[in-house]
Amino acid sequence: MTDVEAQDPLTLQGYLAYLNNERNYSPLTTENYARDIRRLFSLAGTAPLPELKSHHIRRYIAQLHSSGLGGRSLARLLSAWRGFYSYLMRDHRCQTNPCVGLRAPKSPKSLPHALSPDEAVKLVEMQIESPIDARDKAMFELLYSSGLRLAELVSLDPSDMDFADATVRVTGKGSKTRVVPLGSHAVAALKSWLEVRELIAKPGDAALFVGKNGARISPRTVQLQLRQWGIKQGIASGVHPHLLRHSFATHVLQSSGDLRAVQEMLGHASISTTQIYTHLDFQYLAKIYDSAHPRAKRKS
Repeated sequence: MTDVEAQDPLTLQGYLAYLNNERNYSPLTTENYARDIRRLFSLAGTAPLPELKSHHIRRYIAQLHSSGLGGRSLARLLSAWRGFYSYLMRDHRCQTNPCVGLRAPKSPKSLPHALSPDEAVKLVEMQIESPIDARDKAMFELLYSSGLRLAELVSLDPSDMDFADATVRVTGKGSKTRVVPLGSHAVAALKSWLEVRELIAKPGDAALFVGKNGARISPRTVQLQLRQWGIKQGIASGVHPHLLRHSFATHVLQSSGDLRAVQEMLGHASISTTQIYTHLDFQYLAKIYDSAHPRAKRKS
């Protein structure tokens, strides 16, 4: 393997094709991997990737950490780099993987932010004046109603909807399929959007949600539209798709207490991933307790 081959963009493209075709990663996940690996190229500069050792990788991680990158982001970078080196060892005769055994610095645990139920309702009670507005309302109602990931939302087709059963069939991480309930408001918003979808969609386009160009909507467009609507609706915190997923999980758990059901609806492979929402729920209950119980308030 030549030094040039290791850092040739074509080698990266081959790896991304491997992630798409053999690992069945979503386009959004593959895009994130590409960004992380290009950062490795930048840090390495002219140093050939096959000649990098563990101490080089440790130095890169230390540089990024000192510049403000958190533990989770660094862990994601290391995972991407480790996977890329494994690919180089398998297909391009690279001898070692300098990322094996390295761990990112730990970050303080932070709980995901969630909208209050009133804020969530305020966000989705939008004034509809155009087909684009109808599309946005349907997307946001669906995100909050069913807790979808952004990549899951943009990959939906109309055939994934079952209005008779009020469910949506979702293809999640690892190409795993799950069926998630639809709330009545989401059903109504989706039906309204489908009535005007053909005014925007290209003939024959299979996507449920399309952009102004008539083709399948991009994740970036969903993010921008949601942020703008959050501002219009007077939501103080920055609104993004994953915030609606967090809000869905938090509100369902607060109402039902059924962690397993929330795990199934979110498509989490492990219950431990879902358990973060038990901490959110406890915080909510603690606030209620502190404000309501006569013996809860501490003396000043």
